[in-house]
Amino acid sequence: MGYDVEKTDAEWREQLSPEEYAVLRQAGTERAGVGRLTDTETTGVYRCKACQAKLFESDTKFHSGCGWPSFYQPISDTIEYVEDTSYGMKRVEVRCAGCGSHLGHVFPDGYGTPTGDRYCINSVSMTLEPADGSGPVAG
Repeated sequence: MGYDVEKTDAEWREQLSPEEYAVLRQAGTERAGVGRLTDTETTGVYRCKACQAKLFESDTKFHSGCGWPSFYQPISDTIEYVEDTSYGMKRVEVRCAGCGSHLGHVFPDGYGTPTGDRYCINSVSMTLEPADGSGPVAG
């Protein structure tokens, strides 16, 4: 698939920290409970760390207790869905539709959300743009 933002592997490595690269470009997962954006309740917009595409609004974020930021709905057309059968599981991987970076997975496990979905997203894969204009917060 062609993306709006395409870079060489070397360019991604130069732009991203080793941890960000491992998650965003190699479909890794950060450890649960370590991300700066997991428990924040700041109002704003969550963007892709790699290309700054808007992904989620803060009013769709909820506390699932899973150790990663959880959302019940992305901003329209910002997410790409890919079947993931790694590690003997059947899951749906979510990627940024703007650059193809791995964000996390979506699970249809309810949690009492309006959509019944839980987008379990790596904190390191996003930045938060606070509505008060105070400047971006990296995950």
